[in-house]
Amino acid sequence: MPPFRIGHGYDIHRIVDDRPMVLGGVTFDVPFGLDGHSDADALTHAVCDALLGAAGLPDIGHFFPNDDPAFKGIDSQKLLAQVAVELSNRGWSIGNIDASLIAEKPKIAPQLDKMKSHLAASAGISVSQVGLKATTNEGAGSIGRSEAIAAHAVALIFRQEANPIEAP
Repeated sequence: MPPFRIGHGYDIHRIVDDRPMVLGGVTFDVPFGLDGHSDADALTHAVCDALLGAAGLPDIGHFFPNDDPAFKGIDSQKLLAQVAVELSNRGWSIGNIDASLIAEKPKIAPQLDKMKSHLAASAGISVSQVGLKATTNEGAGSIGRSEAIAAHAVALIFRQEANPIEAP
């Protein structure tokens, strides 16, 4: 087994009216949000999948099924914290996370630092270990028509010495 591994995650959710917009654990003050079983935080879901993939584990839906009432409306930061515990219990530490949000609206840039802080805290790592960017889709496709928001994430994990973390 190599001492480090890399994973990729992707998520996309449709934009709907009258639902909170949550990205990276930050609630945006807009009259629309993302459709989904949990809080539909596409960014955090992509990060979870990148971490799980790096460890060779099944995706987020395996651990937190969208037909399980226990996860209805759940804060995705709690899911990320559980993923970090799962990795730690299997002997992995998070080296870094790098993610990109693709959205025409809302404006993401003013919230990037806050989102990085939330992701880092939930993953149990330093803010300096989280990279985060935002871009638009230049009007192309469902994202460009403001019908959806997507996120890509990559994560590096490495073998830890010991000391698994405990769930919050």
